[in-house]
Amino acid sequence: MNCELLATCNALGYLEGDHYHKEPDCLESIKDLIRFLRHEDETRAIRQQLGAAQIVQNDLLPIIAQYPQEKMLYETVIRLLVNLTQPALLCFGKVPTSPTSRHHFLQVVSYLQGYKEAFANEKVFVVLSEKLYDLLQLDWEQRQEEDNLLIERILLLVRNVLHVPADLEEEKNIDDDASVHDKVLWAMHMSGMDDLIKFLAASQEEQQWAMHILEIISLVFRNQDPEQLATSGQAKSQQEKDNESRELEILKQRELAAKKKRTFERGTRHSRFGGTYLIEGLKSIANRDVVCHMGVHKLKNYSHDCGKVIRKVPKRKQAAIDVESKRRSALNVRFFLKEFCVDFLESCYNRLMYVVKDNLIREKAQQHDETYYLWAMPFFMKFNRMYRFRPELVSETVSIRAFHFVERNVTNYYELMLIDKTEANSWSRRMHLALKAYQELLSTINEMDHSKDKNLRESARVIKSNIFYVMEFRELFLTLFRKFDATKQPKLFLKDLVETTHLFIRMIEKFCKGKNNLFVQRKKLKRRQHKSKQLEPATPEKSQEELEEIWKATLEQLGRCAEGQECLPEDLVPFDAASEIPVEEQRAEAMIRIQGAMLAGKAAEALGLLRAAREVWPEGDVFGSSDLLLEEETELLRQVLFANLPRQPTVEVEESEEFRDEEIEEEETESVRVSESEFNFLDYLKRFANAAVMNSYVLLLKDYRQNNAHTNHCIVKMLYRIAYDLKMDALLYQLSVFHLFSHILEDPAASAYQELVKFSRYVLNRFFILAANNSKAFVELLFWKNIATIREMTEGYRKDEESVTNKRAPTWSSDEEQELETLYLKFKNEDGDKDVIDHIMEHLKNETRTRKQIAAKLVQLNLVNSIKDVKRVKKGTKIVLWREEQEMELETLFVKFRGSDDVLGNIMRNITHKRSRAKIVDKLISMGLISNRKEIYKKKKRKKSESQGEEEDFLNDVGYDPNRGLVEEDELDENDSSADERGEQNTKSRPRYATKGHIQTTGEKEPDPAIPALCCKLKQQGLTGPLLWLQNCLNRMADKREDDGTLIAVPLVPLSEENEDAMEHEVFQKLLKKVGIRPPADEQETFWRISANLSAVQLRKIASVITLQDDGYEGGVAEEGDGSVSAGHKSEALRAFVMARERQASTVKAGEGKPKENARSAFESVSGSDSDTKSDSEKTRHKHFLKRCRVFDSDDEVDAAVEDTPEVEAMEDSEPNSEASDSKLTHRVMKRLRRAIDDDGDDLD
Repeated sequence: MNCELLATCNALGYLEGDHYHKEPDCLESIKDLIRFLRHEDETRAIRQQLGAAQIVQNDLLPIIAQYPQEKMLYETVIRLLVNLTQPALLCFGKVPTSPTSRHHFLQVVSYLQGYKEAFANEKVFVVLSEKLYDLLQLDWEQRQEEDNLLIERILLLVRNVLHVPADLEEEKNIDDDASVHDKVLWAMHMSGMDDLIKFLAASQEEQQWAMHILEIISLVFRNQDPEQLATSGQAKSQQEKDNESRELEILKQRELAAKKKRTFERGTRHSRFGGTYLIEGLKSIANRDVVCHMGVHKLKNYSHDCGKVIRKVPKRKQAAIDVESKRRSALNVRFFLKEFCVDFLESCYNRLMYVVKDNLIREKAQQHDETYYLWAMPFFMKFNRMYRFRPELVSETVSIRAFHFVERNVTNYYELMLIDKTEANSWSRRMHLALKAYQELLSTINEMDHSKDKNLRESARVIKSNIFYVMEFRELFLTLFRKFDATKQPKLFLKDLVETTHLFIRMIEKFCKGKNNLFVQRKKLKRRQHKSKQLEPATPEKSQEELEEIWKATLEQLGRCAEGQECLPEDLVPFDAASEIPVEEQRAEAMIRIQGAMLAGKAAEALGLLRAAREVWPEGDVFGSSDLLLEEETELLRQVLFANLPRQPTVEVEESEEFRDEEIEEEETESVRVSESEFNFLDYLKRFANAAVMNSYVLLLKDYRQNNAHTNHCIVKMLYRIAYDLKMDALLYQLSVFHLFSHILEDPAASAYQELVKFSRYVLNRFFILAANNSKAFVELLFWKNIATIREMTEGYRKDEESVTNKRAPTWSSDEEQELETLYLKFKNEDGDKDVIDHIMEHLKNETRTRKQIAAKLVQLNLVNSIKDVKRVKKGTKIVLWREEQEMELETLFVKFRGSDDVLGNIMRNITHKRSRAKIVDKLISMGLISNRKEIYKKKKRKKSESQGEEEDFLNDVGYDPNRGLVEEDELDENDSSADERGEQNTKSRPRYATKGHIQTTGEKEPDPAIPALCCKLKQQGLTGPLLWLQNCLNRMADKREDDGTLIAVPLVPLSEENEDAMEHEVFQKLLKKVGIRPPADEQETFWRISANLSAVQLRKIASVITLQDDGYEGGVAEEGDGSVSAGHKSEALRAFVMARERQASTVKAGEGKPKENARSAFESVSGSDSDTKSDSEKTRHKHFLKRCRVFDSDDEVDAAVEDTPEVEAMEDSEPNSEASDSKLTHRVMKRLRRAIDDDGDDLD
């Protein structure tokens, strides 16, 4: 031992009898030991020296037992004990492979086993329990950080002690005998530590220790069987007695058979043929009779392999070893554990499992902590099922969410086992835990299904219907069977897999029995077919005469429907609910279906579709109003029939040919299509009829002697389903299977395996019946077979001409081979876009040769090593890194085509360095230009509805240009124009408002013209507050995008209840869509998002349009039925604005107040509050005009409109605060408004 380490250990103190005398510097010595352990090497020499000195047994445990009142010393000793008792696997990281490192590893494990035996002391656990109890008595306000740290260290110390593996060679205990682990558990029980563990598991305030508690519980019940614990203290059931009697009978029969065999081998007298002799008919290597040197009685077991050295199986091909072991503890320990399980289920299980799963989902736990959850689920659920079945005690883990969680972990472990080859055994053990959890979930559901309680049976039926519906739950067993690897997965895993599959198939068979309408989910990977550019010919258009004939037949059918002679179908759905296209966008498809039904002569179906579509899409009366008569519906059907509706072509090619090869490898070329279909049990059973699954079953059947009766039953039942129910017994015609059947039939204890014997005879009889007609059946025994081979064996083999039709390899003459070799040597070093095979195909005389044939021939001639050497180099796939200039080009193209319908297509056509679609999309996302792939998908053009057209006409009447938004009138020259010139300008056919360039010169997309009308409607319904909130959000987002320059989709989060209600309002949602705020794209998004395509300028324009609706008037759009607004109303409104401006100008000149607020007050006094000077009719007429046809709604908008002109901008730059500028600005506004009044007056004349 190291001298410093030895001196430090001696400075701790000494043990005299049962009393420990500590030295004065004991605390400092313990801190030195902690310091030594912190700096130990990778051989863990310090840890080994301390273990050899037995410092834990002789010093540390006596210190904490006799000096618990010294807080600092106690906490330091606990800290050192946690370090010394930590698992060896944590010290070394993994099990070492080198002999030296493995020796150190095993040495540390042996010292840990000595520590565990020392902890089997009631006094030690009493001290730990009392300290833990005192700490838990403190409230959260009184508990310090050091207290929480000490609680965690005590729990870790208990975990470390329980984690130490048992020394089987040293203990050599049998069942019902107390092991070291049992002694530690008994010490915990006597000290009350188990009660504290249950308190921590049940307490809501101590949830932070949930993962530690679950790990301790899993170690407490290590190697325990829940079924044995549940039946402890009870009399043996009749089934257990029968199983024991059966096992004894099997052993007795085998012993009698072995004794009888030895009797026949010895004989009553000495054999005359005890020497050397020849065996006729059995040839040796020299092709002569074998010379045998054994007795005649051993001739039956003679083999050429006798005496040979058995070849060692490579480590990578050795079968996986079962590391799981079960043992029966002492009776008093089992009673204590049983009581613990009962209390834990009643008060702790549901709460603890909920907290642990929440930590796992939120990733608050450490790596692989889900294994403790997957262990606890089957253990306690099985105990509950075997003790007194009460489903409410395990309700937290009996749900669809639990099935999904377990299935997801099984799939994840399965994939990691295939990927991570070095840790495949660890992933296999974790997958085994998840599989047992899945098995116990099914067993619990099956137990609920057989309950006497009707509510439990109904709950089980609901859960089963959901399980059987989802495809992943059904396909899980097939996947595990097909990928079973005996070198990585032990026999116990295969046993549990067979039993779980048997239970699942039995449950689904019972569920389907007597039901003809069980529909299940199916998922199919759909790949995009890249065909040639030539489109298939569309359906030929009908001529006018043909349509007339069809209409006559349609009228006759409609007449019969009206008379009641023919019924209308009632289950018609005009839209496809499974389609990716939203229901609102499927109106055109519904119209085409109506037309197609009439063209097919199904008038009743067409009428039913029309009425169904009217209920789905009532807006706009596209399919007629709800009160249409039959005659009006007939006329509508005639219009649909004679209409030239656009139909989609059969094949649509959107991408250019140069990108097709790249797209095949991208994820965008694949999509999972989910559909529903009626479940067929036999079709599902046929999925198990393949060689991989049968091989796994036969592998487990070889251990039929070690298997229990239930496992053998599960195996035989599946083989019986395949052989008898599906009539595929030929799948078992394999030599290894028949060899196994021979062992079963010759087994002395065959009477105990009646089910196996009966099935073996059935298969053998079927084979010999087939062999009588097919002499090649004996050769087929050498191979595992597929479905096609089975059909050939039973129905007859095909002829050679039939089997090789269109599959014979093309022949090459010697001249063609010479030509191919010459062309390859000529073009193999050629550079350019074409590869060597492209050049060969251009110059080869035989033009019928395909690329695949040429590549195969090159390999055959040894010109290339593999077909991969001549594989076509795909364009753009070698470009991996993005240069700075390429990123700038991509960003420029994105900004350029951002407003187009096909952003991605335009970028791909114009980018210099060609890349695949997925790489361009990923780069756009990484650059922050888009946040979702859907933002740059090709937009489908939608036909405007009639309501939208009416809104646009109305907005055009009030002066709103759909292309540019609200604009002003043409600028006047500085010199006044004559009245004749004004009249001439009024009579010209020109736009009423300014042309492009006066106000909008940036080319930005203008706000939607329907926004004002929607704002008016919302204000009428009392949603002024949400409108102001939306306007503020848009303005803030514009400021933010101007500051940082980033364009990302930002969620619109309503915080007040009023705004939340508005977000669910139908009209408000329409306004959001018009503004450019998109709804949640998928289930992962919750809030509406401000699109990243909206720049700061566009956001401010949209906010200004909403501002126009917020100020200046009350109310919304006019009621339906009103006529156009008269020119007199316009003139009167403009005069009101002139008066407001004049008052503003006079106020500005008189004082130094705020012109904008004064103007607003002046305008309000004219338009709304001057009730003494206006009559009620005038105010009503004025207000009615403001609803329908406003030029400006408030003085703020007048200011905004005026400030947009170049002259006003120049004035603001020169003299922003001068009174002369305000006066001149007001003069120009008055001048323009007076001219507008005169123009309206001329219109009246």
